[in-house]
Amino acid sequence: MQHATTLQGGFADAAPDAARAFRAAMTAMARPGTIVDMAGATPPAPLSVAAATLLLTLADRETPLHLAGRHDTPDLRAWLTFHTGAPLVAAADAMFALGDWAALQPLHGYAIGRADYPDRSATLIVECDDLSPDGAHLTGPGIKDSATLSLPEIAAFQANAALFPLGLDFFFTAGAQLAALPRTTKVRAA
Repeated sequence: MQHATTLQGGFADAAPDAARAFRAAMTAMARPGTIVDMAGATPPAPLSVAAATLLLTLADRETPLHLAGRHDTPDLRAWLTFHTGAPLVAAADAMFALGDWAALQPLHGYAIGRADYPDRSATLIVECDDLSPDGAHLTGPGIKDSATLSLPEIAAFQANAALFPLGLDFFFTAGAQLAALPRTTKVRAA
């Protein structure tokens, strides 16, 4: 990647762009299964617009980031380091982890919090080919009756919810779309 390309692709107007992205991320997390639009960044491939915008909003020098699989490239490392300052770390040390579902495995390699600090857990940003409001059946806080969301599997999210108050939280991204699945959400096959 050329130096100029590393410098490009961030927010055009940082404060309002970050505020809009933060609101979209919090809406997705507060309403599991809801798919929201997330735009503002123009990242290098293979990073999606939604994942890049989310990282520009939530990551900084105090939030260690793990890049998994095809997302661990020199171009992405340079771009994320320049735009967020987030230290790039191994899975066990990450507050955020980015990759596709297969690359983020095994899930037990990430921090799930401690009894006295359950918030000291990782949030995984799972890059997907697409997101759709069908598939797994979701219930729990933030969901009026039930919701559905295309998930890469069911068993891993059931096991994660059983760890509550410990566990992982998830964002799913595809293109400029984002959805979330907090550890409080119960998941079952449709």
